[in-house]
Amino acid sequence: MEWLNYHHLLYFWTVAKEGGISSAANRLRLSQSTVSAQIQSLERALGEDLFDRAGRRLVLTEVGTVVYRYAEQIFSLGKELQEVLKGRPAGKPMTLSVGIADVLPKLVAHQLLAPVLALPTPIRLVCVEDRPNRLIAKLAVFELDIVLSDGPADPAIPVKSLSRPLGECGTCFFGTGALAARLRDGFPDSLDDAPVLLPTSNTMLRRALDHFFETRGIRPKVVGEFEDSALLKAFGQGGHGIFPAPSIISDEVIRQYNAEIVGQLDELTQTFYAISVEGRFKHPGVAALAKNAWTKIFPR
Repeated sequence: MEWLNYHHLLYFWTVAKEGGISSAANRLRLSQSTVSAQIQSLERALGEDLFDRAGRRLVLTEVGTVVYRYAEQIFSLGKELQEVLKGRPAGKPMTLSVGIADVLPKLVAHQLLAPVLALPTPIRLVCVEDRPNRLIAKLAVFELDIVLSDGPADPAIPVKSLSRPLGECGTCFFGTGALAARLRDGFPDSLDDAPVLLPTSNTMLRRALDHFFETRGIRPKVVGEFEDSALLKAFGQGGHGIFPAPSIISDEVIRQYNAEIVGQLDELTQTFYAISVEGRFKHPGVAALAKNAWTKIFPR
């Protein structure tokens, strides 16, 4: 078995934080030649260059960035271990960094993540919103612990990730006032030539809706397309059209947007996924999220 020299890793981590060998050597109270030699030893052991030179500063290579993030976690856990053994509480709560796909309804994300904040051991949530592919790329360099999305990871992305379904539900259509009342009878055929607000074509739901409408011969009047699900619902609240949302958040949609259910399509299913890399599913926050999804939000 090959062993990692943690002294070398500490010197590398310090150089990366300080931005150069000179300042790192001062902090470590070692000579610059000693620090430089230890970095070179670590690079030989890993078989990769960890730094590039940019003027007088050293900048991390792509591999160096990965190694640095591992080192951050290793030394952070070591410090926490010392504090626990001394009988003092850890300096800060455990962090769960979550990537939320921009196509995922915010109300669904809230339902999935809320149990994390109710755990006996405090966990601090850090939520980042972006396109799914960008978020999944951040898993590879350990900037995120998990990604929540409306579909599995794209196999074309060169990241060894795991996609686990959290559950699925049907789709409800909502509206306000007279428009909702008028379209409730004869639903879903009543949506033919009716004003609707839809998610953009890069979402799984939109593709499913387009297929459903085409199969049923329904041609709604699309008056708006939205990447942001909250903005879509805000326009729906303004009475500009009928809009879809997952059935699991129907109560919240009714309450927050003063909307009424026009109809529900159980056959138009939406599936939500937790995407991560090997080992991250053991994080207590991820475990709580998955357990809540499987037992309460999407009971099987």
